[in-house]
Amino acid sequence: MNGFACMWAAWTLVAGLALAMPAEAGPREMVVLTGEARVIDGDTIEVEGTRIRLQGIDAPETRQRCTNADGVSWACGRYATEVLAAAVAKVDVTCTARSRDRYQRVVAVCWAGVVEVGHAMVAEGWALADRRFGRAYVPVEEAARVAARGIWADEFEAPWEWRRARRRS
Repeated sequence: MNGFACMWAAWTLVAGLALAMPAEAGPREMVVLTGEARVIDGDTIEVEGTRIRLQGIDAPETRQRCTNADGVSWACGRYATEVLAAAVAKVDVTCTARSRDRYQRVVAVCWAGVVEVGHAMVAEGWALADRRFGRAYVPVEEAARVAARGIWADEFEAPWEWRRARRRS
């Protein structure tokens, strides 16, 4: 997709979700990281040298492709990464660590200004709710699916299914 389409998607992501609700927060002590984010892929960023997996979402992998209604394959994983990069550009990101994943990445809820980033990625159809780690984004995902936003406008494999298929081959 072209640069204008990417910027339009990022603007929609930020402007359309200024009232985004945060994921569930517990009463435990939390580590907060704030700073410029470097985007790794559609659900992973780096802040202050710490790799952070966005809690509760799973975005298409960078090499993953989707297929549009005309049967044309496109780089939806790379595009999801670009949308996340545009959404966190030119603003400090604040992440509240919740845990660590099996790869020892910090799992966190992150905000870009007033936008809760994971919620926004799911709401605009660039990530799926990761039901293994909670159900907070399931209704948000359903709304994106019904509205055919982001990857929901096309055919795609869920990221976890895409990864599983690649491990077997």
